[in-house]
Amino acid sequence: MTRLSFRDRHGLRAIASDLAALERRLSVAIDPGAAAPRVGHAAAVRAARRLNRAAGILATSVLLDSGIEHYRGSFHNRVMYTPLAVSALAFGVSLHGTADARPFAHTFRDAVYALTAATGIAGTGFHAYNVVKRAGGFSWANLFYGAPLGAPLAILLSGLLGVYSERVRQSRGRSRRVFGLPAGRALAGLTSAGLLGTSGEAGLLHFRGAFHNPFMFAPVTVPPVAALLMAEAALGKPGRDRWLTRWWLRLTTLLGFAGVGFHAYGVSRNMGGWRNWRQNLLNGPPLPAPPSFTGLALAGLAAMGLMDDHPDA
Repeated sequence: MTRLSFRDRHGLRAIASDLAALERRLSVAIDPGAAAPRVGHAAAVRAARRLNRAAGILATSVLLDSGIEHYRGSFHNRVMYTPLAVSALAFGVSLHGTADARPFAHTFRDAVYALTAATGIAGTGFHAYNVVKRAGGFSWANLFYGAPLGAPLAILLSGLLGVYSERVRQSRGRSRRVFGLPAGRALAGLTSAGLLGTSGEAGLLHFRGAFHNPFMFAPVTVPPVAALLMAEAALGKPGRDRWLTRWWLRLTTLLGFAGVGFHAYGVSRNMGGWRNWRQNLLNGPPLPAPPSFTGLALAGLAAMGLMDDHPDA
């Protein structure tokens, strides 16, 4: 057998390298999305799993909060069981999505998240009807003591974040786009709107409580600033180092957990304290409500991660 000289072997390696480069160029010309680096695809799946986690936290908040509030209302309308069943489903598929590292949308998860968002829309209608049917109609007293208008927003946001997570998971190419919009920027805008709505609901209920504790101003100051920072991220110049936005979102995440502690203290201040927990859990500040801020802040961090990994997103 004839042995190739060093020069011949070197020439063959050069030819092989040129053929491989030509193959890559042809694949990009046929499918531009093929040019996306592997790390970019992994980043999209990582962001999707973060969104599944955020949707799960919101679903858990809804499951517990609506369970307590609707139990207090004696489930006089059978439809009041719906958010419990749907949010439990959303929590389950969110756990599945958080553990799923595959780059494909899951049909059942998608369907559950869409149902969750639809439940939030329907719930807003039911709560609005509960307010306007009372004596005096749409008034401050009825907004304070009727069905909370902003409560179904949490389950709506859980569904929207879940649907969005599936779209991000299956997006392709260098420029991650969802529903024709840059994925990171659109998610930042959704997070901004969600933070403002949730803060508005907290502000209404804390105003009803006369802001008797100075810490009650926290959910009407910290989350709105986070919302403004996320709006700037959605509309501002891409590629900037938004370190303040990230730190403020982390602060908002902690605020959700701290709020549970403050609400637990509020329950203890009622007559009988925690010894009378059966009554005070129903009449005291809602323990499961503050983690909604945590879920939304985590969604905001997922948006920031998308924009860091994909400047065009």
